[in-house]
Amino acid sequence: MANLKEIRTRISSVTSTMKITSAMKMVSAAKLKKAQDDIEKLRPYAEKLNKLILDLSDGASDELGPLVEDRQGKKVLFVVFFSNRGLCGGFNASLLKYLANLDKDFQDYKKSIFCIGKKGLEPLKRKKANIIQTETEVVNEPSFDQVNNIANNLTSKFLEKEYDKIILVYNKFKNAASQIPSHEQLLPIVNKSNLDSQSKDYIFEPSSIRIVQSILPKSVNTKVFKSLLESIASEQGARMTAMHKATDNAQELKDNLKLTYNRQRQAAITSEILEIVAGAEALNS
Repeated sequence: MANLKEIRTRISSVTSTMKITSAMKMVSAAKLKKAQDDIEKLRPYAEKLNKLILDLSDGASDELGPLVEDRQGKKVLFVVFFSNRGLCGGFNASLLKYLANLDKDFQDYKKSIFCIGKKGLEPLKRKKANIIQTETEVVNEPSFDQVNNIANNLTSKFLEKEYDKIILVYNKFKNAASQIPSHEQLLPIVNKSNLDSQSKDYIFEPSSIRIVQSILPKSVNTKVFKSLLESIASEQGARMTAMHKATDNAQELKDNLKLTYNRQRQAAITSEILEIVAGAEALNS
């Protein structure tokens, strides 16, 4: 009977765990809806801003200023977007693996890391990565003002030639069950106007170059904010999927425990009946 008591305790424990994972799944689903709406609203704006820069620059990359300056230096800064909390499946692990593979493409560079979110800190410290700065609050309550401060800080580091390239590394949101580790060059701004732009018969006041020069800093801020929103939506999608699987696994384990409990209980009852019958026959004989 002690064994039955142990199984009942395990069933109770698994039931409590299932309630927690189910609640976390519902919370993540609500947060995912908001995060998904945010990133879907921002994507068209970011794409239109990039297209506007391509159309206006018209191949005049030499006149666009230092933000498009392609240097020959070997100092790169990776800005990596992690989560602040766990229980989100392989969200952080896949990003660390992707960063390790990306690191091979910059073997000749002196590499530094700017961590946004704290869950990747310990693994990177164990690998003795050069972590120059961390930001955690912006992940919990993302705001464009906070992102502006981060983006302006990154821009200053580039303009002061502390780094020759700045790369954003984040999980790109596809859907609740799929997040794609990705990277994007933040600085210098890549000017593809020679390939992508078409001649436009516009009259500009002031000149198109001056307009682009005023837009470029906004483009940097928007790219950082977009990467943050992509990461947050991906995190909530990964957590919702992980908690859904955890709830299903807990239900399966609970069903198996109940089956085991009923079998052992039936065996105990049968054993007791046999003992009573055997005792009665012994008395009759």
